[in-house]
Amino acid sequence: MFVTGATGFLGSHLAGMLVRAGADVAVLVRDESAPTSIARAWLAEVTKVRGDVRDQALLERAIGEHGARSVFHLAAQTQAAAANRNPVSSFESNVRGTWALLEATRRSPLVEQVVVASSDKAYGSQPELPYTEATPLLAVHPYDVSKACADMVASSYHEVFDVPVCITRCGNFYGPGDLNWDRVVPGCARAALRGKAPVLRSDGTPVRDYLYVEDGALAYITLAEALAARPELAGEAFNFSAERQMTVLELTRMICEAAGRPDLEPDIRGTATHEIGVQQLSAAKARHLLGWSARFPVEEALQRTICWYKEHLLGPAP
Repeated sequence: MFVTGATGFLGSHLAGMLVRAGADVAVLVRDESAPTSIARAWLAEVTKVRGDVRDQALLERAIGEHGARSVFHLAAQTQAAAANRNPVSSFESNVRGTWALLEATRRSPLVEQVVVASSDKAYGSQPELPYTEATPLLAVHPYDVSKACADMVASSYHEVFDVPVCITRCGNFYGPGDLNWDRVVPGCARAALRGKAPVLRSDGTPVRDYLYVEDGALAYITLAEALAARPELAGEAFNFSAERQMTVLELTRMICEAAGRPDLEPDIRGTATHEIGVQQLSAAKARHLLGWSARFPVEEALQRTICWYKEHLLGPAP
């Protein structure tokens, strides 16, 4: 197995699941940063390859030297706000990084399954909801466009070069290990646990799909296993969603409730720009073709998430 983005939020859960399943895992690592407890649990059990996802020659060498048959491509610049500030960096990471990875797999005689991370943001704003896999990709804003481009590059490598790739389009991940405090769940959880009003950059009305991170990691593994058993799935895209959409404000209040602070009222700033109003994914295709569905109800998932943040921020209970 070869995993890019393995030390990121979703990647750390995915790599951990692969290691616990007994897989021989190599991971691409660019920056030396302190790992979360999620990644620390498996870092000593994998082979680390130092380098940048845009380095196609390095990727080709790493895949070949480690004899990878399955490749999970999660490395990306994942923040919409950062993409608005510096779109070129996001395009470099998300688009060039994807074609570099796919070109490396195209040149490998061993690779049998490739799973590439796209996003529900690739759909852009749509007149008809929910998004299905047949919904056109109408991204406009820089981050969304970078994911739509990566998505189409993956499709091209399958159609033209027969690379055995599938594409994931997921909602917003949340769960243990996410330390990006600019995201809704980590930021609101930290504020609530410290007894402070959660700050919302949006006006609270955007509707989003939220997917618990362990459900997301299981989705990637399920898709790779299905592709191994049924090579005819190559080229397909799959939505993965708990299919329970919420406004940002509704989610924030659920977080405060899970943190034991239902009295806290969010501080709604309404400063966010380039926001899609409503996003809604249908996971019917994943249910029917893969037998996948989200295992964790949002209430349980939020409780598990808040428990992790309590320990991370406040320390273990006495």
